[in-house]
Amino acid sequence: MRVLVLGGTAWVGGVLAAEAVARGHEVTCLARGTGPAPAGTRLVRADRERPGAYEEVGGRWDAVLDVARDPQHVRGAVEALDAAWFGFVSSVNAYADPATPHQDEAAALLDPDAEPADPGEEYGQGKVACERGILAAFGDRALVARAGLIGGPGDHTGRSTYWPWRFAHPSGDAVLVPDAARRSSELLDVRDLAAWMLDRAERGAGGVVDAVGPETPLPEHLETARRVAGHAGEVVAAPEPWLLEQGVQEWMGPRSLPLWLADPGWQGFTTRDGSAARAAGLVHRPLADTLRDALAWEEQQPAHPHGAGLTDAEEQALLDALAR
Repeated sequence: MRVLVLGGTAWVGGVLAAEAVARGHEVTCLARGTGPAPAGTRLVRADRERPGAYEEVGGRWDAVLDVARDPQHVRGAVEALDAAWFGFVSSVNAYADPATPHQDEAAALLDPDAEPADPGEEYGQGKVACERGILAAFGDRALVARAGLIGGPGDHTGRSTYWPWRFAHPSGDAVLVPDAARRSSELLDVRDLAAWMLDRAERGAGGVVDAVGPETPLPEHLETARRVAGHAGEVVAAPEPWLLEQGVQEWMGPRSLPLWLADPGWQGFTTRDGSAARAAGLVHRPLADTLRDALAWEEQQPAHPHGAGLTDAEEQALLDALAR
């Protein structure tokens, strides 16, 4: 196939492009070129904000893959490109109700008529608008993959890499975790997402599908990370209210415990149904494999924690405070 990846020089787009190359497809990446494109691809440098961005990628494409969040970028691509099939990495942030567990693709979306003023800030709304333009143009020749948490090697957000790294490098004698027996994770390995989307592209199969990982109790996820890292020390579980009082952030970012969501308004975010994707052929590798490879990648990064989590000093201060 002739495959065009809109992006391809960053994480998810790069994995999509590399998977297409590995399958023997002719792959072109269109991007501003802020990073290298995967080996075996052709990189066309272009800014999707500018007129004529798609002039060098004319002709018929068997498949186009896009990870955009800006509806203007998607509209420009839809209007300019001649494609037999269009695959789009959307997000479960597109749904209006992130609180209710075990919803599926029939759940209500954010207002599809509300154009986001800033797609960077209004991420879910931007994805809804992107979806709308793609589905209007391609119908059943479009695959909209509403992804949950994507992780694995290359995860610059630190959400999937922090825990195996922290268990491999405790700040002292113990590792601090949230006491969150009722919380879940649904980590989707980026390589499994890419393989599944290319499978669908090769068959010309479309649809709107929640692409999420298997629902896993958060304590089980953390224990898997601990086992992968070979940690044999103490694990200290801190009560959720206490962590919030100490200013520990949920989910991601600095001074956080990644993947932990105590907010009742977000309990549906990590407990989506996911059965439609499995029925459509999405296959998940074992969580241990994802976390082991994520750790190997994280070990190569120049600074830690990378993207999210507690610094050594922050973790030790919290452990000391909890022990008083």
